[in-house]
Amino acid sequence: MRLALLILEDERSVREALRRDLAVFAGHVRIEEAEDVPTALEVIAEIDAAGDRLALVMADHRLPGTSGVDFLIDLATDERTLATRKVLVTGQADQSDTIRAINEAELDRYVAKPWQPEALRDMVRDQLTEFVVVAGLDPLPHLAVLDAERALCVVHERGDL
Repeated sequence: MRLALLILEDERSVREALRRDLAVFAGHVRIEEAEDVPTALEVIAEIDAAGDRLALVMADHRLPGTSGVDFLIDLATDERTLATRKVLVTGQADQSDTIRAINEAELDRYVAKPWQPEALRDMVRDQLTEFVVVAGLDPLPHLAVLDAERALCVVHERGDL
């Protein structure tokens, strides 16, 4: 079982920049991309069918058709994605959209465009760690992409060491 990260962004250049800045995770995390919500739903089904876990979704707000905020709200009620961490990555969400995302989608983080690559990686590492803890997964197989100190504390608290 691998952790999966989904980038939902309609602009190819932004998807490529996110993938580039998150390349350090690629050896240990399944990184998937989608340019719209129907494609994202197909990707989630593929992740689920492979027995992997969708740990993190990074979604733009402005997308063709369904907005990223509406997609994140739907994820908050999907049995497969209840523990999935949700991050809005956008430069265009207005205050009411952001409030909806926080209140209705249980948004975990907001990343403004343009982002700082190191801060983005730190945020992803933190969100992957939080997913593993909340989902009750054994952190050891995923230690390379987690906050190692926190993950080892969890292992110790559970009595696995």
